[in-house]
This record gives sequence, C-alpha cells and structure tokens, in this order.
Amino acid sequence: MIPVSRNGLLLIGVLFHLVYLMSIFDIYFRSPLVHGMTPHKIGLPPPAKRLVLFVADGLRADKIYEPHYNKTVDRTEELAPYLLGKIRTEGSWGVSHTRVPTESRPGHVAAIAGFYEDVSAVTKGWKMNPVEFDSVFNESRHTWSFGSPDILPMFAEGASDRSRVDTFMYPPEFEDFSGNGDRLDTWVFDEATRFFANASRPGSKLNVMMHEDQIV
Repeated sequence: MIPVSRNGLLLIGVLFHLVYLMSIFDIYFRSPLVHGMTPHKIGLPPPAKRLVLFVADGLRADKIYEPHYNKTVDRTEELAPYLLGKIRTEGSWGVSHTRVPTESRPGHVAAIAGFYEDVSAVTKGWKMNPVEFDSVFNESRHTWSFGSPDILPMFAEGASDRSRVDTFMYPPEFEDFSGNGDRLDTWVFDEATRFFANASRPGSKLNVMMHEDQIV
C-alpha cells in the first residue's frame, strides 16, 4: 500500500470532485439545437387560419385530467370540466414536456419552439438568447403577444423578422408576487380586450392584418 500524506489525500479529493463536476456539465449541458438544416414547407392546407395561444403559467396538465373527490357534494368530479370537454370533443391535444429547472422560460420554449431550452441560457439568468432558435412565431405572418417582460422579448428578439412580432408587456414591478398576483392576468385581459376593440374598426390596417392567415 502506497502511503499518502494528509495533503496528498486532500489534493486527490479536490481533483476527484473537479473531474466529477466537469463530467456532469459534459454529459448533460449539451445543446439540443441543430443548425444548418434546410427549411421545408408542408403543402397541405392548415387546419386553421390563425392561432390563439393561452399560456397559464403553473397550470399542470395532469391536474386537468385527474379526477377530484369533492367532499362538499360527496362525489368525484373533474377540476376543469370546460377545458376537458373542449379537449375531448372539439380539439386536438398533446402534452409538452420540459426539463429542470421548471421555470417559466424553459416551459414557454418547450411549448412554442418545440425543444428543450438550451442549457447555456441558465448562465444568462434566462434573460437572453445565447443561441438562436426557431419558433412557431417565425412561421407566422404576424404575432401579437401579451404578457411578461421576462418571456416575450426572447421570442421577439429571436424572431427571423423582428417586425413580425409585436409585444405588449406589463411593468417589471408587477412581478412582485408578495401581494395580489391576479393583477397580471387582469392586465393581460384588459390589454387584449383593448387590442381587439381597436382591431374591430373596419378598414383599419390592424383590422386588415387580423383577417389574414398565419396569424398568432
């Protein structure tokens, strides 16, 4: 047996943990993006002329399908019967998966861009796009989005044509969740209502744009 001094053992321990830490980054911190591919367009007609996307941050998909026992009426019922009815009878559906950390940005990227968020984004505090990526907004004629200043800019700045994506964002100070958090939803609802009221004016540029196809 080779005798090892206290300092030698300490050095071996430090080297081991450094290699162990680097191996985690080498194995898991790999970008899922593949660049240089040729875009392809499907020749079939789309199922709809426009897409209206609602994102309820923090709403777990399994809770929509999971039955709930209501003690008040002593029966098992669904937590979201209206949404579940639409899913089952009128629409197509799927479940979007993401990876840790399960924050807002990775979840939005998974739903809108269709891939796991590039891990290098964590080094930017989820505020910037360290790697360019494609999203459904790039394939739209125009997109109007309402919501968080932490989420919307990454899709707007990362769009192939910045003029295609309009963003309406509430002030950053609204994201103080120590108080009443529903004012974020109220702000989005009010702004969207105001937007559709402006778009309903016949002959306006916004009205013409809203009646085109490939609109989000």
